[in-house]
Amino acid sequence: MKLERLTGAEALARTAQLVDVYRTAFSGPPWYEDGYGAADFAERLTADVRRPGFAAVLAGHDGVPAGLGTAWPTQSPFPTARAYDRVRAELGDEVEARLVGALEVDELAVSPHARGQGLAGRILDLLCDGDDACWLLTAPAAVDATRLYERLGWQRLTRPEANIVVFTR
Repeated sequence: MKLERLTGAEALARTAQLVDVYRTAFSGPPWYEDGYGAADFAERLTADVRRPGFAAVLAGHDGVPAGLGTAWPTQSPFPTARAYDRVRAELGDEVEARLVGALEVDELAVSPHARGQGLAGRILDLLCDGDDACWLLTAPAAVDATRLYERLGWQRLTRPEANIVVFTR
């Protein structure tokens, strides 16, 4: 499996491959994303590549995309869009000390045909390479993702009954 770290411009040039991974990775449980979800990801990617410190990883084998990751340092003040409000509701002012300035892994996806090979961990390692602090979030229903992060040694910050799961490394 070949992993490539991409700049924003390189990620834009590979949008079709990234969207393909996103679509296949999130089409099943617990996400059940449809074509609209993949289109939303493509739209977010166009904006996200302009974030300071943006990086992406694209994994593939024999020209077939198999995994992706996107990340950037969380800026101050802590954002309020998307799931950020739920993170703040769970962590309170701790978000400023623990998450602002840390590398935020926004997307991590592995296509079903490439799962079980350690690819997610390799993508995370390449994305977080050189960063002392990283964080990510997932949904409580994403039990496999939660187990993966725990196996990889990430530390859960949120309570077990929280409506969002936040991990740091």
